[in-house]
Amino acid sequence: MTDQPTLHDVYRAHARIKPLIVETPLLASAELTDKTGAQSVHLKLECLQNTGAFKVRGAANKILSLSNQEKQKGVITFSTGNHGKAVAYVAERTGIQATVCLSEHVPAYRAQTIRRLGATVAVKGRSQDEAEKHYQELARVHGFTPVVPFDDPSIIAGQGTLALEILRELPAAQVLLIPLSGGGLLAGMAMVAKSINPGIHIVGLSIERSPAMVASLKASKPVQVEEKSSIADSLLGGIGFDNHYTLPMVERYVDEHLLISEEEIKAGMFYLFDSHRTIVEGAAAVGVGAMLSGRIDLAGTRVVTVITGGSVESAAYLSIINEQLKRTSHS
Repeated sequence: MTDQPTLHDVYRAHARIKPLIVETPLLASAELTDKTGAQSVHLKLECLQNTGAFKVRGAANKILSLSNQEKQKGVITFSTGNHGKAVAYVAERTGIQATVCLSEHVPAYRAQTIRRLGATVAVKGRSQDEAEKHYQELARVHGFTPVVPFDDPSIIAGQGTLALEILRELPAAQVLLIPLSGGGLLAGMAMVAKSINPGIHIVGLSIERSPAMVASLKASKPVQVEEKSSIADSLLGGIGFDNHYTLPMVERYVDEHLLISEEEIKAGMFYLFDSHRTIVEGAAAVGVGAMLSGRIDLAGTRVVTVITGGSVESAAYLSIINEQLKRTSHS
């Protein structure tokens, strides 16, 4: 087993992936600052990233690190959507064939986007864990090179580049609110932030409906949870049957965990639309939802949350915004 990624690995990753990513804006939110009583609240807008989500960072670092022989075999992954899209994008840009395994829970529009980027899409199973089993079978039969969504040192180091950018621009940040599913983003960012500033407070944000990492932390081993439909579909999925990296790193570096409800996610999505004219997917709104709920004490602190992506189906998004508009007009 490879050692866990280090801060040095993340600096190397940032240099490596520079041609394939954009350094996204860190936007101050005066209204959230007032609502929370924080000294400042900033939003890291990864919804403006190439492919529309942060996942391209880890995918680019992994694929660009492969040997020529591994690239020639073609790459394969399993995903709830954004990682598959990122792998397809990087593979297309670098002339590599990609296969993406999805479960039946992944919305059809995400599968269509991945196909448009030139990847082969294989849909099987009712959960990400079942899609992972299919991926393992295809990788074994065809000899494809695996590019896993989160539990890989190169993926974690790529996602950790987000924390480098945040702390370079806002070195006085005191609290990071980070969405959590498989843990690649949280593990990478938390390791970087704690390495630079051990006193920084790291909060992992899971969805109430499928908090696989939180259940696994309580059990001290990977736990499979039932996947229930969620507005934050990017945060569905388990942490893998054989997790080596993200579970121990999240356990080591993360200070606090919150479970975010569907209503809080909707409120976060609406706030970002109404106050910042920013369209985001449900998974990207968990940090804002947590702040609006008042369930976390941020008084007097400098806070940053990651707006992880903007991959959302138009009809579903408009339905949520209209629902929230009606609610606010009656309140």
